[in-house]
Parts: sequence; C-alpha cells; structure tokens
Amino acid sequence: MPLQGSSLSIERLCQQTGVSRAGFYRSLQERAAVEEEMEVRAAIQQIAVQHRRRYGYRRITAELRHRGMQVNRKRVARMMRNDNLLAVQPKAFVATSHSKHDFPVALNLARRMKLSGINQLWVADLTYIRLQGEFVYLAVILDAFSRKVVGWALARTLAARLPIAALQQAIVQRQPPPGLVHHSDRGIQYACGDYAQILQQHQIMASMSRPANPYDNASCESFMKTLKREEIYANDYPDLEHLRANIEVFLEQYYNRQRLHSALGYRSPEQFEQAAVPASDCATATMSFFRHREVFRSDESGASEERPNSRPPTHRPDQTPAGYSSASCSPAELASASPAGRHPEPEAAAGEAKFIKRASVLV
Repeated sequence: MPLQGSSLSIERLCQQTGVSRAGFYRSLQERAAVEEEMEVRAAIQQIAVQHRRRYGYRRITAELRHRGMQVNRKRVARMMRNDNLLAVQPKAFVATSHSKHDFPVALNLARRMKLSGINQLWVADLTYIRLQGEFVYLAVILDAFSRKVVGWALARTLAARLPIAALQQAIVQRQPPPGLVHHSDRGIQYACGDYAQILQQHQIMASMSRPANPYDNASCESFMKTLKREEIYANDYPDLEHLRANIEVFLEQYYNRQRLHSALGYRSPEQFEQAAVPASDCATATMSFFRHREVFRSDESGASEERPNSRPPTHRPDQTPAGYSSASCSPAELASASPAGRHPEPEAAAGEAKFIKRASVLV
C-alpha cells in the first residue's frame, strides 16, 4: 500500500526509517483517537454554549447521539467537569400555596387518568420570582401529555386575575374540547368562584391535589424547577418588563420548540406533539378508580361466597367511590356514580341469604 505522493510501499518506508509496521499503524490509531476526542469536546462546548449551560450531561449526551456521535454519558460528564461546563445547580424550594380556605375543593382526577393525546389534562401552578427591587409572580399551564406550556402570565400580585389570565390564554390558543381536566393544587386562586366559573363555561372539569402532596402535580413542579434553574437563576432582571421579554423567549422559542425533554424520549414538546397521533384520531383519556380490597377478594373467590362481616369502604371527601372504571367520564356521570348501584350492601345480602336458608328449613 503506497502512501499518497510516494511510489514506495508502507513496508519499504518502515524498513528505511527503522520503524515496525505494527508501530506505524498504532500511531495512526492513536492519532485518530485524539482527533475524535477533540471533535467530541468541541461539540460538547458548542452545545453547552448554545443552551447557555442549561443542559446537563444527560441531555448533552442525547444531543450528541442525535448528531450521530455514539458517546457514553460518563465520558461526557468527565469532559464537562474538566472544562467547567456543568449545568447551573438549583436552589431550595419555597412553598407559596395557600390552601386553607372555605371554597369547594374538587376531586383528584389527574392521578387516575391515562393520557392518549393532547388537550386531555392540563396542569397549573404558581411561583414567585425575585427581581432586584421586588417580588413578582408567574402562573403557567402545561399540557400534561406533551409538557408544552399552553398558557402563562406575569403580575406583581398573587390575586386570582393572574392564573385567570394564564387560563384564558391557554383556552384561546388550544381551543380545548369539552371534557378537558384542569388539575392544580388547592390554592385559593384556583378554588375561587371566578376561576371555577371560567372552567364551567368552557366545560372543563376541575381537579385538585390531595393535602400536602405535591406529587400529584409533579410535572408542573418539575417545569418550575427547570425554569428557575435554566433561566431565572442564570440571569439578573432589573424590572418586570425585562423579565417578561426573557421569559417569553424562553417559553415560546426555547422550551416548547428546542429543549430536549427526558420524559418525552429527549424530544421537544413541539416535536412530541407532531409525532403523536392527531387528536381527532386518538382515543379519549382513560380514567380508572381504585377498588377496595374486599371487592377484589369477593371477585377472586366467586360470587357465591358470603362475607357477612365486611363493611363498605369509607372515603375521604377528596376521593371518588371505589369499584369503578370510567373512560372520559363527564361531570354528570361522576356525580351520579354510586357504589350501591353496582354492588349491594354486604349486610343486606347476608341478611337475605339467612332469610332464604331459614325459609327452606321450615318448608
């Protein structure tokens, strides 16, 4: 095999220079490894600068694989650590919800839903943002299926008009069909009459988290963490208008269209919605309810087995009756659901069986 520009073979050149052929090929491999290392490092630096240090090593690894580079995430983390490119770390969480009020509290429907498309479940939340001279507040609404921000609003107060503005923006942009479920915490802004009236006008069912349990609204809480770590804590905002302009760019142009989301298979919300089944073709969301242990036992053992000592299950005010499975339930169907309509009272069934047995003995 002659080299370019030379009529001599590699074997002849190695003999003249006193180098073994194995050593020559080993040097070529080492040179290729160094070039590949420099290429990967340059790509990591480019991605980190492009996303303003918002990406950690997992998302940068996913972006490199999208570009055709098969790299290990541990290797990416080591390179980022050596180049001081690690992502901005989050700060401590501060709760801002006021749930001790006298307004009605909706049932928790979100934790029982299995989504199949967009505009089936929206999740909403509030957070505060500290500026140089004041505190301001942000309300957002996300589509739980694609994690896309569909509505948001900024204000200097925590009044109900703040989340109402975000809700109205989401309704105008998405035009949701009847039966959409809106989930939030038990804050007074979401439970007040004005907010509930707008939901009722557009045939949207309200859903609220259980007391002191933020995991029911985990997707929106996770978004708030991402927003503060990747945008709020990385910049200084002199006033509300400057903050509004930056948040609009982050939400509309970066988060919804560019940022890779780990829960979406490292795709942006826009890409995930485009790849999903159209809303007109997909099935409605499925809603399943938990059943009591005694009901499961009676089903497994057969209908003929009696349990005279069993009692109907008791429920908290924020829980739905046990023993039901519903697909795309309407508010009227949920309100009309009753355990007595499907399962007879255990004590009544036991008494009827004793009466029949006694009558057969007398006969």
